[in-house]
Amino acid sequence: MKIELIPAIDIIDGKCVRLSQGDYGRRKEYNERPLEVAKRLEGAGIRRLHVVDLDGAVSSHIVNYRSLEVIASHTSLIVDFGGGLKTDDDLRIAFECGASMITGGSIAVKDPETFCRWLQTYGTERIILGADAKEKKVAVSGWKENSDLELLPFISDYVEKGISKVICTDISKDGMLQGPAVELYQEILEQHPTLHLIGSGGVGNSDDIRRLQDAGVPAVIFGKAMYEGHITLEELEMFNV
Repeated sequence: MKIELIPAIDIIDGKCVRLSQGDYGRRKEYNERPLEVAKRLEGAGIRRLHVVDLDGAVSSHIVNYRSLEVIASHTSLIVDFGGGLKTDDDLRIAFECGASMITGGSIAVKDPETFCRWLQTYGTERIILGADAKEKKVAVSGWKENSDLELLPFISDYVEKGISKVICTDISKDGMLQGPAVELYQEILEQHPTLHLIGSGGVGNSDDIRRLQDAGVPAVIFGKAMYEGHITLEELEMFNV
């Protein structure tokens, strides 16, 4: 099975940035125009994009929806969007601005009734569970808050409720370029072999992507390795052949 490649564009103040281990104080700006990044990726054969509103993640509502709208309207990329989606109005804005799918993390923890209603209304193809964890405990609010929820039971509970797509980030590895949490993803897939699991965090080079592919992980999100030149557009094109 060929792994699905999903580059990430994380946005603060309308600019493309990356954090280290979710720390907003350790952010690095890469491009003032996220659309330029999206177009380069599209040119390399990428079909899917993960866009995160980092301002929204620590706010009470969606913030960078205009950046989403520009990317969605000027490329053919399938965009999943997350960060700051806390209300029905936030969700409406995200879809109206061109998101094909949304990722809900904090709301799935803090307001499961609303998240489950979104799942029933929009279906499993458009609603993705964001399951981000540190030491197997779920984290929320832009990773600034830790919950008491254990990661594996949290995922299992939502699988029972109908979720079929999960983005799982090991926060300790995110932005560190030291390798993804392959063992964690294998543990999740052992429990839920049909789950469309999207591994995120720690990818440092194309060999890390191959490790995930060999482990049977269906899809991978990566960002910093690409922005730092450890994964080239040419390598992405080769994966897509």
